[in-house]
Amino acid sequence: MKTIRIGTRGSRLALVQSEQVRDILHNTFPGVAFELIVIKTTGDKILDAPLSKIGDKGLFTKEIESALLDGSVDIAVHSMKDMPTELPQGLTIGAVTARVTPLDLFISRNGKRLRDLKQGDTIATGSLRRKAQLRAFMPGLNIIDMRGNVQSRIRKMRENPDIDGIVLACAGIIRLGLQDIQSEIVPEDIIIPAAGQASLAVEIREHDHAIETIVAYLDDRDSRIAIACERTFLSELGGGCQVPIAALARISGDALTLTGMVADLEGRKVFRGSGSGPASDYIEIGRNLARKLLDNGAKKILEQIYGRSL
Repeated sequence: MKTIRIGTRGSRLALVQSEQVRDILHNTFPGVAFELIVIKTTGDKILDAPLSKIGDKGLFTKEIESALLDGSVDIAVHSMKDMPTELPQGLTIGAVTARVTPLDLFISRNGKRLRDLKQGDTIATGSLRRKAQLRAFMPGLNIIDMRGNVQSRIRKMRENPDIDGIVLACAGIIRLGLQDIQSEIVPEDIIIPAAGQASLAVEIREHDHAIETIVAYLDDRDSRIAIACERTFLSELGGGCQVPIAALARISGDALTLTGMVADLEGRKVFRGSGSGPASDYIEIGRNLARKLLDNGAKKILEQIYGRSL
């Protein structure tokens, strides 16, 4: 029996996601064995610093991609939001899985809603995107850094009486089966999610037609198109984890609507916008919205953050 090796990070969420991919493939191809190979990434090794301080591209993907390129694994499963907009030469995204709820989730110590918070309350998150939008929503909030897997962040909040709440991706809570935690889905008008959030990227080697045929069963057309639009928007802005950028595309029938955001690091200047059109024009919709925000003032913010001209 042929064995196909699936590269994955070792966190509980990453394993659950990869197990879901493995189980679907095993049920579809019962004559093939699928084995999970755990690989530790840079983002997993350095937990005592914000992501924006330890690098930019590929913090949670680079080591797994190296294993894919050298043949140690045959498939790589990533959270799509962790994927750089440019892939290493020789690799491609073979499938984009169906998206679950793409919005963020607020988990409160005392069951409060975000709108019930007051100035001085403390929210923990490691995301510049979330920090900037939370500060824009309520300038007096005290936003502190917190990293780690989902369970450890929930535990840290519960153990620290000074933390009033944390913000996580709703998709991770759903995949881990933790929906019983008292929480609030954060509306899009407060926090727009990360590009690609709530979907999985199944990465493979280019021209590996046998693997390409197998992973094609995982691909969801609408999710692929919507996320390609978001990633085009991100790419046009030069985005990475060092910049507060957000994007969410939704498809209804043959129409696509993209909402995007660029902010400075403090959330004092926030540029939001939207664009829409036929879903077949997803690339142009992403580019046009990025250019619109750049022209409206986001260019100056990004140039200050990047330290270069756009």
